Amino acid sequence: MKTRSCNHDLITDFLADRLSDNQQKLFEQHLDECDSCCATLEQRTADKVLWDDAKTFLSSSDNVAAVSLTDEPLHTPHQESSRLDFLAPTDDPRMLGRFAGYEVSGVVGSGGMGIVLKGLDSALNRYAAIKVLAPHYASSGSARQRFAREAQAAAAVVHDNVIAIHGVSEFNGLPYLIMPYVKGRSLQKRIDRHGPLSVAEILRIAMQTARGLAAAHDQGLVHRDIKPANILLPENVERVIITDFGLARAADDASLTRSGVIAGTPQYMSPEQARGEGLDHRSDLFSLGSMMYTMATGHPPFRAETPYGILRRITDHAHRPIQEVRPEVPPWLCQIIDRLLSKSASDRFSSAEELATLLEECLAHVQQPSVVPLPDALRTKLKDALRFGKTWRLGVVAVVVAVAITRLPWNLFRINDTPPEMKQTDVKVRIATETSTSDESQPADAELQWQPDDQLDQIESTLSELDRQLEQ
Repeated sequence: MKTRSCNHDLITDFLADRLSDNQQKLFEQHLDECDSCCATLEQRTADKVLWDDAKTFLSSSDNVAAVSLTDEPLHTPHQESSRLDFLAPTDDPRMLGRFAGYEVSGVVGSGGMGIVLKGLDSALNRYAAIKVLAPHYASSGSARQRFAREAQAAAAVVHDNVIAIHGVSEFNGLPYLIMPYVKGRSLQKRIDRHGPLSVAEILRIAMQTARGLAAAHDQGLVHRDIKPANILLPENVERVIITDFGLARAADDASLTRSGVIAGTPQYMSPEQARGEGLDHRSDLFSLGSMMYTMATGHPPFRAETPYGILRRITDHAHRPIQEVRPEVPPWLCQIIDRLLSKSASDRFSSAEELATLLEECLAHVQQPSVVPLPDALRTKLKDALRFGKTWRLGVVAVVVAVAITRLPWNLFRINDTPPEMKQTDVKVRIATETSTSDESQPADAELQWQPDDQLDQIESTLSELDRQLEQ
């Protein structure tokens, strides 16, 4: 039974966000039961191509390619030929065609709403990465706006760890932007091929990513899609480059808070992003924490069979402790990642710059452990944990001693009444037959040796070891 009759005017009001909360709730209930209104809504919102792509981008498949500016083509020229009809002819048989004055030698990736071409700039004799808006999106005003926003967002951030934008223009009705061609591969491909990374690599990549995010945040931008596939690792240099600012928005942009659209990659979303709430720079820090977890373990912290299942785990469940998956990861690094993965944004680091500074100090410690100590903040937390462990151990020792004392014969506390000939340095106590006449298995001359000096030495040694650990 339908909750109310079909009314296409309601669809118009719904799209214009003119419905009250109660009207919107009733309309959404109606949509759950009315296929006709759902179809009308989809047609008026976007064409079929956009909906199909949205389903692909929000799927849990890891095969959705992010923009890759590397030398590892994702498709052969033959596979891409049907999608490259927009290229102009070329006289060079080695090339696929020409685009905006560039000789196109191949397709290096696709993602978001664009295709990335490898193009040769003949005048400068160097290759560039050309990101072109996919032809089937060219007629979509929203798609063109998002493409332009990516260029503006990335161009606003000038930093060694953020992809540079050399130019933005349009050719044959297709918007495009020019970026440096990076020879290397993505962090995702590195993890896929080699598994978890070393502690030093985790710290170096995370530190540089945090530096790039700090530069973006200083411009008031939130990336909203930090993940291994969007981190490029150039060859022969220890440098990290953040790419794909297609989802970036100004931190104070309120237009998304009630849009009902969740944009991003499910496995790396923050809880507030998964709930469709307003975001700030701390959402990127959660995504970076998820990326660090992936570098440490080889897989994201939250996994499920469906995107919805992943989002529920992000919002409602704790991640599995890293040391249960990979025990050799140091506790202080787990501490950092756990803090980044806090459900509440206020419990994370206050800024990407603060995190980058901490990671830099940790990296220096890993590289020279005998010279550079751990940062004081981490040492303090570790000491607190050890102090708690010390208190717990002392409590156990006290209980054990108390139980042992209660089981000693009463004669142990009557040493002063013992004849002089029985007083020895080791407090040797002879138990007479009156201790238990009914216990025939107890020999009459049974002797009990109690050496308190040895016991106290052992306890003091244990406490000294705990103190030494606290000072490390």
